[in-house]
Amino acid sequence: MSNGKKVLQPLLKEGLYDVFGGEDLLIEAAHDLIREEIKKHIREKLDANPELKKEFKDAIGMYFEAKLKEAFANVKLVKAGAKLGLEMIPDNLKATMSKELEQEIGKLLEKTL
Repeated sequence: MSNGKKVLQPLLKEGLYDVFGGEDLLIEAAHDLIREEIKKHIREKLDANPELKKEFKDAIGMYFEAKLKEAFANVKLVKAGAKLGLEMIPDNLKATMSKELEQEIGKLLEKTL
């Protein structure tokens, strides 16, 4: 019987570790449950107060719009930086570098958009 324990115990422990992934999986599951309860509580409060729900929805819309404007501003900043970089290139290299840079930026924009 003691031989069985020596063989089965490690297998069971390893099997449980594989299934649960150690403590990380359990902690993540607990976090998910907490998040779900918080979301449920927020939804209940918003459903109980339509005025607050509308205000919250409008604020989220404004936040989303601001993030989009921020992304657009970053693109414009990169474009202006590229133009500034091109201005600093000697004239004899500018035409070649300009075309290559334009192609690379075009490829990047295609991938991101």
